[in-house]
Amino acid sequence: MCVFCNNDGLDVALENNLALAIFDKYPVNKGHLLIIPKRHVSNFFDTSLEEREAFNELLEEGKRLLDEKYQPDGYNIGINAGEAAGQTVFHVHVHLIPRYNGDMNDPRGGVRGVIPEKQKY
Repeated sequence: MCVFCNNDGLDVALENNLALAIFDKYPVNKGHLLIIPKRHVSNFFDTSLEEREAFNELLEEGKRLLDEKYQPDGYNIGINAGEAAGQTVFHVHVHLIPRYNGDMNDPRGGVRGVIPEKQKY
């Protein structure tokens, strides 16, 4: 069974008609949110334009929530699309990861760090 489709146990932080946001059970940083479509769909590229608009609305709302609650210094936004990209839960979800000064020695390259030797350029 899909962990996101059984949303009875999910602690929903934000929600709209097509998507919801929850705090990640295994956060990268304090305040790490997941934006999830309500419809079961495995890959981001199979979502509808309306679902993508719903994700963007919750990303904006999530940023406001996290700015108020945790005052992060920056953000990473990420989507793992496919097993080769590291996707392990096959219900698409968008990561909104707050970043804090000093949370790693040298954050330059940001999301390029998915392949560590390619992060710095």
